[in-house]
Amino acid sequence: MITPQRRIDSGFGFESTARDVLAGVDLSGRLAVVTGGYSGLGLETTRALAEAGARVVVPARRPAVAKEALDGIAGAEVDELDLGDLESVRGFADRFLASGRGIDMIIGNAGVMACPETRVGPGWEAQFATNHLGHYALVNRLWPAVRPGARVVAVSSQGHHFGRMRWDDPHFTRGYDRWEAYGQAKTANVLFAVHLDALAKDAVRAFSLHPGSILTPLQRHIPKEDKIAYGWIDEDGNEIAQGFKTPEQGAATAVWAATSPRLAGMGGVYCMDCDVAEPTPAGTPEVRGRKAGAPAPAGVRPYATDPDEAARLWAYSAELTGVDAFAG
Repeated sequence: MITPQRRIDSGFGFESTARDVLAGVDLSGRLAVVTGGYSGLGLETTRALAEAGARVVVPARRPAVAKEALDGIAGAEVDELDLGDLESVRGFADRFLASGRGIDMIIGNAGVMACPETRVGPGWEAQFATNHLGHYALVNRLWPAVRPGARVVAVSSQGHHFGRMRWDDPHFTRGYDRWEAYGQAKTANVLFAVHLDALAKDAVRAFSLHPGSILTPLQRHIPKEDKIAYGWIDEDGNEIAQGFKTPEQGAATAVWAATSPRLAGMGGVYCMDCDVAEPTPAGTPEVRGRKAGAPAPAGVRPYATDPDEAARLWAYSAELTGVDAFAG
């Protein structure tokens, strides 16, 4: 059943933290896979889920760094995974499936933002490949372990406003714009959740979300002068932006989407501030790339929740990665 893209008045909001949305929730006996769950929002996501009793598997490109970051968090474990390398994705999935364990939550949190033009695999644009294709392949390969009633959460961004799917050149072989490429990748995250939810036919529900604006290591590729121009920091590197969240607040919507009983029977929607987001108001001009000082519009773009676009992206992703858990 298609869930309407409209607020449900969850009782939580902008300032809620991951711990707030899990207050009184017992996740004992449940297992979560959280990509990038050792830095920034991912670390706070792992911490909150583990404190609520969940076992949290954190696949990481830098396992040694992850183990150090997660030291002292009971219930968290680390394995190796590079989302930009499909053989690495296969290896992690094979190891996990061999363990015989089931999965109750997958949170696709890892990603790259506005990086210089970079190619991975057979020449794929790195942001699309890492943020979308790697997570697409991971979920499909892990699907045999996903339990009925589980949730899959794709951490997208308000940055999806910066670029829709660029079907004529999705890998930016003709002119590269780091923000438009980021926008396309974040749009892909939303479309992925839309079609996965449709394919799973209510047995498993999928969601996407904007976590909020938060300064974390995700912005490592953005030069200091750009951060100053965007109004994020001052000349001394101090955060000055209004409306930014803390990492604890930024992790809240992903945790809420993965666990909230208020979302029972719902799926395929884009969330923000621990609620279902409203569509972007009709007539709002589209944005292509990010302009200094120009924030992304509110809500979710219709092109990011279009079921036909979602089905097209799924088929394209299956063709590129060679994996589709729902084929046939």
